[in-house]
Amino acid sequence: MHDRPKATKGGNRGATISHSPPHIPDYPAPDIADLFAQREGERNALHSRYLNDHMVRMLRTIGYDAGFCRAEGPYLYDRDDVRFLDLLSGFGVFGVGRNHPVVRDALKSVLDADLPSLVQLDVSPLSGVLAERLIAHVPYMEKVFFTNTGSEAVESAIKFARGATGRAGIVYCDHAFHGLSNGALSINGEDGFRKGFDPLLPDCTRIAFNDLTALEQALRTRNVAAFIVEPIQGKGVNMPADDYLPQALALCRKYGALFVADEVQTGLGRTGKFLAVEHWNVEPDMVLLAKALSGGHVPVAAVLTRKHIFEKIFNRMDRVMVHGSTFGSNNLAMAAGIATLDVMESERLTENAARMGERLIRDLSALVPGYEFMKEVRGKGLMIGIEFGSPKSFKLKAAWGMLEASKKGLFCQIIAVPLFRDQKILSQTAGEGSNTIKLIPPLVLSEEDCDWIVNGFDKVIADSHQVTGAVWSFGKTLVTQALKA
Repeated sequence: MHDRPKATKGGNRGATISHSPPHIPDYPAPDIADLFAQREGERNALHSRYLNDHMVRMLRTIGYDAGFCRAEGPYLYDRDDVRFLDLLSGFGVFGVGRNHPVVRDALKSVLDADLPSLVQLDVSPLSGVLAERLIAHVPYMEKVFFTNTGSEAVESAIKFARGATGRAGIVYCDHAFHGLSNGALSINGEDGFRKGFDPLLPDCTRIAFNDLTALEQALRTRNVAAFIVEPIQGKGVNMPADDYLPQALALCRKYGALFVADEVQTGLGRTGKFLAVEHWNVEPDMVLLAKALSGGHVPVAAVLTRKHIFEKIFNRMDRVMVHGSTFGSNNLAMAAGIATLDVMESERLTENAARMGERLIRDLSALVPGYEFMKEVRGKGLMIGIEFGSPKSFKLKAAWGMLEASKKGLFCQIIAVPLFRDQKILSQTAGEGSNTIKLIPPLVLSEEDCDWIVNGFDKVIADSHQVTGAVWSFGKTLVTQALKA
């Protein structure tokens, strides 16, 4: 037990209290690195028995069970210390790269300082500092609410919008991804995620992305609290028309709905601007941030909002806890966010994302005329989609048709798997049934990494045009698996 400090005569008020010596346990802390090394060979067995067996089966089927054992910057290293280039970055979490020493040192400093965290009936200076730093980047906002995840930020935005407007309706877009908790799932535009979880929240209306007529029709009811939209859709890397977001904001103003930008994946420099909406000079009513704000270590998310919205929710002292998140402002999360912003500014990572992204889009686009399967390369900064489509020549068209008939979007797997196996590049398809591969690498990407990416895609796409080659042998295996499923 901890020793109690001795109070001075007259009580503790205004007195200096001597600190008791720290409690030193008489048992050792677990050596987590040693534990990882000891049990690494059992990872698949452990997951199959206690976690998601189908995840393990999927990884084995497509050859992704490399067994990564360490990571640094944009690189992953497998159990044989082979280096892979990470174009997935934990679904966009590792904006500053994996295991950045500045972020790690910031977290260590919190632990070493014995700071009080989550007192709840107190406020932490660290949450105030992080809020201040975020508002400095988005100066038309005035208030911040911290949560742990992007899904929680979306849930908060739904509540804030309904509470501030007195309306029930939420409008969202087809193919949108806003999270998988119940409220966020209710505005998820991908049916594969929603199937089996009905009933979801009422008064949620789906419209087509990039369709201003559909948006106005939904808003005209004047029962819509908010339009929630990703500036660039993550599922598909779908780009807005140049006038879409500005006109959508104007329609929201006209009909009294709030405009909420879900920047969970697009924000924090990903697209070459701090926020993606900056490309279109749009100033939303709420902005949602998460993923990269964590520095890749401690989950943290934020709702940036205008003051009049915030004060409709927290409008009296007896409502200070009308909405909350137990771990939302913990000191480790706040430190991770502060350190992440420091790294981004010091290393000019937003500018690097713009520069490397421009180069990748240019060089990958240059491949399109040479390959029948390639359709388009699109995106902004380091959020890039490479879309494939049906070729013109008979033999290639027949091979494409075989894959599409068995499972839509399967062609991307015969690109992604050899990229991983042969070129040591980790990538992902941009959604279920999508013929687009999405690149969302860490923002620390170098010129050499760009060479690696372009050369790797060039080689694998070239191989895909040889219908009798190894790529299509694997494609037949995928077709068999798809038909069995």
